[in-house]
Amino acid sequence: MTPIEQHRNAIRARLREWDGTRPGPGDISWRINREMIVVAAWGRAVLLQLAHPLVATGVGEHSRFSGGLTSGVARLRSTVGAMLALTFGNEDAMVEAAARINAIHDRVRGQLAESAGGFAAGCAYSAHDAELLRWVHATLMDSIPRIYEQLVAPLMPAEREQYLAEAAIMGPLLGIPDTLLPRTVADLDSYVSSMVDTGTLGVTSAGRRLAHGVLFPRGWQLLWPLFRPFQLMTIGTLPPRIRAAYGFSWTARDERALVRWTRTLRGLLRVTSPVVRHWPVSRTHAALTPQRFIAPTRREVI
Repeated sequence: MTPIEQHRNAIRARLREWDGTRPGPGDISWRINREMIVVAAWGRAVLLQLAHPLVATGVGEHSRFSGGLTSGVARLRSTVGAMLALTFGNEDAMVEAAARINAIHDRVRGQLAESAGGFAAGCAYSAHDAELLRWVHATLMDSIPRIYEQLVAPLMPAEREQYLAEAAIMGPLLGIPDTLLPRTVADLDSYVSSMVDTGTLGVTSAGRRLAHGVLFPRGWQLLWPLFRPFQLMTIGTLPPRIRAAYGFSWTARDERALVRWTRTLRGLLRVTSPVVRHWPVSRTHAALTPQRFIAPTRREVI
């Protein structure tokens, strides 16, 4: 049995033990994630992730995260494809995407070369580590609704809570214990604040290099109208302590530029047809319904 097959089987087993329902059309996850513009939230999430020394080391040692526009576009396409399958794909597509992510994680392990943040040199890391997966998940949960509200529409507190609840399916998909995933906005805010404020995080030289590759890849000026608002939105919404650790300045002029770009993008989205704004797959699979994963009966097991 190949590693992919092993992961498929493990994921299906966890899903059938999971006490939850996969969201479908009409749920808040679909409404938020169908908007193409929320991809802009990934910059903030990735920089928060890279502020964790173990995440930055793992990414730096096991992926081609720096380079020019071509490699950046290829990486973005792969990430978007996985996100769309996890959110809008049928069960087979969702499981396949998660299995491939888990198989990649199999290879990501090593040791921290030097002390950083709350971690000593020699500290072991693995992409399957539940605490690291928890941090990655939290950065996305903290960033995506924030950018959605900034560019698309405000969210009610209950909708933010529901988004967290629906995202809990990532637990069985990636093998994260259910108790580690934030289920309320208060829990999420408390966790993120504790990571930022207690010295657990620490931006390393590798983290700075990788962050620069995300925001300023070689040739980014060729796509200035796309990259400039992305850069401003990412840097401007980072916690000030993390922004300073990366060495990014933030002036009143930058703040005014962010406000102008935000107004422009929000205005453009308001007059843009959903056919253009939304991922096509969110319409293709609009007939899917929320799904519970039921454990097989004894007869089915036999």
